[in-house]
Amino acid sequence: MVDRWTGLGSALASFLFLWSMVQRHLPVTLTHRVATWATKLASYLNPYLEITVSEYGGERFRRSELFLAAEAYLSDACGRRARRLRADLVKDSKNLQVSVDDNDEVTDVFDGVTVWWYAVKRVARSNVISLYPGEDERRFYRLVFHARHRDLVVGSYLPHVLEEGRAVTVRNRQRRLFTNNPSTSWNSYRGGKSVWSHVHLEHPATFDTLAMDPADKEDIVDDLEAFRDAKDYYAKVGKAWKRGYLLFGPPGTGKSTMIAAMANFLDYDVYDLELTAVKNNTELRKLFIETTGKSIIVIEDIDCSVDLTGKRKDKAEKKKKSNDDDDSPSESSKDESTKVTLSGLLNFIDGLWSACGGERIIVFTTNHKDKLDPALIRRGRMDKHIEMSYCRFEAFKVLASNYLGVSDHELFGDIRRLLDEVDMSPADVAENLMPMSKKKKKRDTHACLAALVEALKKAKQDATAAKALADAKAKEEAAEAREKEANKGQAQDQGKEDKTSSSSTEEKMTATKGGDK
Repeated sequence: MVDRWTGLGSALASFLFLWSMVQRHLPVTLTHRVATWATKLASYLNPYLEITVSEYGGERFRRSELFLAAEAYLSDACGRRARRLRADLVKDSKNLQVSVDDNDEVTDVFDGVTVWWYAVKRVARSNVISLYPGEDERRFYRLVFHARHRDLVVGSYLPHVLEEGRAVTVRNRQRRLFTNNPSTSWNSYRGGKSVWSHVHLEHPATFDTLAMDPADKEDIVDDLEAFRDAKDYYAKVGKAWKRGYLLFGPPGTGKSTMIAAMANFLDYDVYDLELTAVKNNTELRKLFIETTGKSIIVIEDIDCSVDLTGKRKDKAEKKKKSNDDDDSPSESSKDESTKVTLSGLLNFIDGLWSACGGERIIVFTTNHKDKLDPALIRRGRMDKHIEMSYCRFEAFKVLASNYLGVSDHELFGDIRRLLDEVDMSPADVAENLMPMSKKKKKRDTHACLAALVEALKKAKQDATAAKALADAKAKEEAAEAREKEANKGQAQDQGKEDKTSSSSTEEKMTATKGGDK
């Protein structure tokens, strides 16, 4: 057997040597034709096709999105069938990524069709100097399948790999909290400087721990799920795949916590847009373009961010103001060039630029909904208005479970009655549930709840005193108003009497003069 294999190797080597010698003396066209025939013959003998997915595509400095999606897909769907695995700690990933190692093979089945994936790595020659990433070593995936399944693989399987790979990447990715860099110029933007900087979003809030009425939470969760799964519906009705939420209510009612819970529920990144750091409307558009899909764009306390709360002025008033400011035109023009206008913000939310990309949620928060321009919060821009109100008993039970781990207590009855009578924010309620006993070095449930009862009683007394003071002040102002009205009436009556007396005197004088005549 060894002699047979040795003879076969010698014969093959001799054939290759003779073929190389023949190639030197044959015309190029004939050699090319022979190679073409050989390729056709090989295709008839080998019915399998190959598709190569390279790590770096046309953009040399960026890894191919299809390669990354295939890597994530194979790690998640086929990793258990691989014999050789590679573990990496990927940037912005919350989990350790285990992927198929180089020069290994895995199989996959799609709609009853078996395909083979090969992870390949080729190292360039040592004397070659690479100018781009990936030139010194080439990594790619080779997909092998039967020729009769070509349409299925190209038309359905590869899009399936891309979609599933993106989903796996999102699930494994560490959520990020972005903030816009102040006054980013266009030159620095083109030079590669990002208009956003970010940190990892590690807020633990969820809808289960959010202090809110359960029915309201369920309604919000259903709305978010409907939005996440409505890509085809939005395309059908001709709307950009986005949704606006207005969170309004007193301070301390959990508006920021609601945003974190939404991000954790949807696995979305959060872009915290600071309007005071935006120079003008053009820069606002650049910021929007640089946001990615599956994100929540937040403008907190929009009524305090910039001057967007006032009503739009008419042309006459604007013209009058411009005439009054003619003495300092440079300062006025400078102020206008460094200002985000209401019109620019409306276009940011609902204009043509809002359709650049998809699957975005825009959230505004405010403590004073009535101060906002109606055009800013109308349906279609802020599609859902969510009132974050004071803490009531159902929300309190969530806080008691979070902070104290209890679902019932003898003081719950008093707390229910007081919460119906007193307006206290969830933040203030939570603060009374947090103190820890110095002696026991743990939270005393009864002591914390008793402290909350006392705080609610004090808040009720303060509210009653404030209401009494306000009523007294209102009565005093009403009495002053009535007194002013009475004095005004007396003054008018006195004026009428004086006028009547003056008229009578004039008539008498006129009559006397007539008699004299």
